[in-house]
Amino acid sequence: MIKRLLRAGAWLLFVASQVPLAHALTPQQARAIASGETDARIAALNAAAAGAEPGLAAFVQALLDDAVKLTPEQVLVIQGDEAVPEGAEDVTNNNRMRGVLQAALAALKLFSPELATRREAVAELGKQSLDESQLPLLDKALASESDAGIKTQLSLMRAALVIASPDKTRRLEAAQQLAGASDPAVRSLLIERIAAEPDAEVRSALSQALAKLEGRLAWGERLGLVFTGVSLGSILLLVALGLAITYGLMGVINMAHGELMMIGAYATYVVQNLFRSYLPGAFDYYVLLAIPASFLVAALVGAVLERSIIRWLYGRPLETLLATWGISLVLMQAVRSLFGAQNVPVENPAWLSGGFALMSNLTLPYNRIAIIGFALLVLAGVALLIAKTRLGLFVRGVTQNRRMAACMGVNTARIDTYAFSLGAGIAGLAGCALSQVGNVGPDLGQSYIVDSFMVVVLGGVGQLAGTVIAALGLGILNKLLEDWAGAVLAKIMVLVFIVVFIQKRPQGLFAMKGRSAEA
Repeated sequence: MIKRLLRAGAWLLFVASQVPLAHALTPQQARAIASGETDARIAALNAAAAGAEPGLAAFVQALLDDAVKLTPEQVLVIQGDEAVPEGAEDVTNNNRMRGVLQAALAALKLFSPELATRREAVAELGKQSLDESQLPLLDKALASESDAGIKTQLSLMRAALVIASPDKTRRLEAAQQLAGASDPAVRSLLIERIAAEPDAEVRSALSQALAKLEGRLAWGERLGLVFTGVSLGSILLLVALGLAITYGLMGVINMAHGELMMIGAYATYVVQNLFRSYLPGAFDYYVLLAIPASFLVAALVGAVLERSIIRWLYGRPLETLLATWGISLVLMQAVRSLFGAQNVPVENPAWLSGGFALMSNLTLPYNRIAIIGFALLVLAGVALLIAKTRLGLFVRGVTQNRRMAACMGVNTARIDTYAFSLGAGIAGLAGCALSQVGNVGPDLGQSYIVDSFMVVVLGGVGQLAGTVIAALGLGILNKLLEDWAGAVLAKIMVLVFIVVFIQKRPQGLFAMKGRSAEA
């Protein structure tokens, strides 16, 4: 008899748990949760959870881990490799019981003093299938919650449970609460309840709540379209900035501009691989080196092209167009020979992964936000270079009157090389940015060359301000039309709009100023 008592006492579970049994669950509560019919166990669990009994979370976790054993006298929790006493039986948890246990475990975190833990608990509860039996626990969490955001989420969660109540007053209350929701999942719930609701008054309240919710979600969709348009516009701006220099300031129709952008993207890919092989610990910072690398590589290729081919074709637009088109084919084939015909992956750094949730149905990706900021920085740098530096002064002088600039001692051939290299380098920066939002392949530049020419022509030849407005305007217009008519029709409509606009205003949004404009 004494030996049996000693052995039973050695297996008492709660004394080795996080909270001593004397100050946690009673043996009766533990047995009611661990054994019996499922409905009775759920009721006992919800009662203990509503009271936020100390030690309940550890016991629920043990149930989920199948670490709880039953004897006629005791409820035991077996820890680690401890031996199971003779005669102890396993606790059986069906799928329904496991779901309730998981929900209860998440709900118990709502009483944590840590704000982050409570937010995590709300997110976990949102994934669980709750029922009205958990209302006391939600009510207690609502009464003790101090954070406004968590309180709102809990209120909506509670309303989603109450909306199926047999009490009409409670259903009306739930409909009023759900009218303030902004979660797309609530829309499905409201549509389902409207179809099943027998009372006309409640059905009307649910319909009003659905209308308000859909109006709020529509704003999220509209803002998402605008952001996507601005994101596309920023990419077009990066691509068109280099073209605005080579075409707008120098008059060169550079059909290889897209391939210079592709070279910048491949330079980013090479830098990424070097960091992965030789500096894996600093991989998240490879972009900081890829930006100057993509500029320098593309600028160097541009300088070689200008000095070897393009310098002999100034003033001959048709020959320039054909020559640069041939150069684009050569560059694409060279890339295919070096890197293969398949797309190559460029991985986002950790700090550019994920996004910022502005609304429940609107998340702004960090890489898109970074590209918008990067485009503005490049634009500011180009504007300062053209307007405030000696090189910019020479570029403007050669553009307005080449002969007069040469008479003043300006080496116009060198300035042409510098300007073309600058435009090529900016194209390389555009390729570096594009590598963060899509795959890099030999045909990358072909997707943007036509759009970038349209931006330059629409904005006005040689006008940076016009390039900015045209890029953002075309980006937003294109996305709005895509949402309405589809991608193919949107492209056609944008092209028709530009053709009609140029017919009415050949100089673009901003006319060129100076003697060249008067001539």
